[in-house]
Amino acid sequence: MSIKLALDGKIHDVTIARRRPHLVLLIDGEEHEVSELPGLGDGRKSMSIGGHRIDFARAVLGQRQAVRLGGRTFEIDYVDPFSDSTATGSGQDVLKAPMPGAVVFVHKQPGDAVTRGEPVVTIESMKLQTALPAPRDGVVANVLRLEGQTFEKDEIIVTLESESEKA
Repeated sequence: MSIKLALDGKIHDVTIARRRPHLVLLIDGEEHEVSELPGLGDGRKSMSIGGHRIDFARAVLGQRQAVRLGGRTFEIDYVDPFSDSTATGSGQDVLKAPMPGAVVFVHKQPGDAVTRGEPVVTIESMKLQTALPAPRDGVVANVLRLEGQTFEKDEIIVTLESESEKA
């Protein structure tokens, strides 16, 4: 599963590819090996990424982090996939597959009401089952993959009625 981070107004997709023997992150599809991790908390830190030592200072500000690196200060925000403030158009009207796999169980059918965070379908990928939650309150419009059907990464599995259709 990936997380999204906002840096200088641009959203970046970050996924842990491996944890051993060193942490490997996929950042926007590019691998970065992190062999020395800094400790938690604020202050001066250093880490090794791709064999290069990087010195920086970090301050935790709630959900945000301020990082001072190379004479510049960056604010990094976690992007909540369920936050209304990050919704862009119809992005909150669909449930997309985070990885290729198959549908294991359909919790909600077209016409069913859902609340944000409620499981809509359960998928399986690489022997791991994951419940995909509703991105917002609404009504299920279509279930595009049924139990046992396979899908690719980023394929739409469920759609909700759009906000304009509710009016």
